Amino acid sequence: MKLIKVSFLLCSVMLLASCGQKETKSEYTVIWEENFEDSTKLEANWSKIPRGKSDWNNYMSDYDGLYAVKSGNLILKGIKNTVLSEDHVPYLTGGVYTKDKRVFGHGRIEVKAKLFGARSAWPAIWLLPKDDKWPHGGEIDMIRLNHDNYIYQTIHSDYTVNQGEKENPKSGIVAHIKPDNYNVYAVELFPDSVSFFVNDTHTFTYPRIETDKSGQFPFGDKEFYLLIDMQLGGSWVGEVNEQDLPAKMHIDWVRFLKKE
Repeated sequence: MKLIKVSFLLCSVMLLASCGQKETKSEYTVIWEENFEDSTKLEANWSKIPRGKSDWNNYMSDYDGLYAVKSGNLILKGIKNTVLSEDHVPYLTGGVYTKDKRVFGHGRIEVKAKLFGARSAWPAIWLLPKDDKWPHGGEIDMIRLNHDNYIYQTIHSDYTVNQGEKENPKSGIVAHIKPDNYNVYAVELFPDSVSFFVNDTHTFTYPRIETDKSGQFPFGDKEFYLLIDMQLGGSWVGEVNEQDLPAKMHIDWVRFLKKE
């Protein structure tokens, strides 16, 4: 995940008519649901994220101690590496994705999760396109940093990253969460918009607009896979603070819904 530092405004000061409004979901039907009740069935839809060279995945590991299914939750951790002497990275993080197993198109993705606060941690729930390269295919993020009582809800694309168009339209905001509890994080994908929600409250919409620049809205006709991962350190949050480790995130369930 290549993150670009941008200026965000709190939802309370966004000039969006629908911001902060509750939404009814009676018109939606659950198409697929993962409740993390049976660890033996997880491989049908999820894989452990392999290590890479970016800030977000440079500590990823398949070490079993980073993953657990307990009390109907998937638990992902970020720890100091005192367990794998042959692996020379200082920290280890766990993450899962649905890549090559399950993809999502138009509809609504919901994740009920508790993102525990920890300095230099950034647990993330996000989407990448099935068949396109970054950033041209788009990226959709929901990320908590440190002990913040809000999350960053952001989209990235060639239009926002390479062309620098982050204000026309605005490419992200921060949205308040219940920092010590579970929250339901949701994204709706449609041909003309990407909308974000927290606990069924609409927080932000990124629309398709008329523009002579390319790649403004790559989200309308693609399928995306879901990533859920613990991340530590990097250029965004700085050096890892070991006093707060292990960092944790608990995922209660994941759902994909479609309108009737």
